[in-house]
Amino acid sequence: MATLPPVLESSEPPRRGRRKEARPGELLDAALELFVEKGFAATRVNEVAARAGVSKGTLFLYFPSKEDLFKAVVRKNIAGRFPEWDLEMETFEGTSSELVQYCFQTWWERVGSTKASGLGKLMLSEANNFPEIAEFYRREVVEPGHRLFRRILQRGMDRGEFRPLDLDHAVYLVLAPLMFLMFSQPSLSLCIPNPDTFSAQEYIRLQAENVLQGLCVRPT
Repeated sequence: MATLPPVLESSEPPRRGRRKEARPGELLDAALELFVEKGFAATRVNEVAARAGVSKGTLFLYFPSKEDLFKAVVRKNIAGRFPEWDLEMETFEGTSSELVQYCFQTWWERVGSTKASGLGKLMLSEANNFPEIAEFYRREVVEPGHRLFRRILQRGMDRGEFRPLDLDHAVYLVLAPLMFLMFSQPSLSLCIPNPDTFSAQEYIRLQAENVLQGLCVRPT
C-alpha cells in the first residue's frame, strides 16, 4: 500500500496572520493617499478603511481617532526617520559640501519624490484650523529638520569648510529650495510654466551648488 508523502511544514505564517499583521501598514498607506488627495478635514476614516479593505471598526482597533491616524502617517513617512538620518550625518565621512549635496539628493529620493511630500502642503493649508495637529507637526518634523541642517552647517564651520554663519537664519537658506519643491510638487503645473520639461533632480543639484557657493570659505 502506497504511503502518502509527509506534509512539509510551511515556513510562512498563516495567511490570516499575515493579513492581520499587514493591516496597520495598509491603513497608513491608504491614509497617506487620502490625506494628500483630500486634506485632513475632508478625509473620513471610513474612506481610509474602505481603501485599505477593512472595516471602520478594524481601523479604530489600531488608531483610536483620525488625529492618531494622521500622526502615525507622519511618523511612518517622515518623523520616525530622523534617527536614521541623524546617524547618517554623524557617520558621514566626506566633506561638509558633499554632505549638503547628499542630504539634498536623499531628501528628494526618500520624501520629496514620494506621496509624503504632500504632507507639508497639507499642513500649510490646514494648520490654522487644527492647532494641535500643527503643533505636533512642528515638534516632530519641523524642529528635527531644522536641528539636522543646523548641525550640518555647524559641522562645516567647525571644520573650516563653511564661513561663519548666523545659524538661526542660515538654516532657512538651505531649507528653502527643498520647501519650494515640497509645496509645489502636488500641483507642479500651477507653479512652473513648463512642468513637462522640469527635472526635480536637476533643480536639486543646482540649488545645492548655489547654496554651497554662499556657504563655503573662499580660497585666498
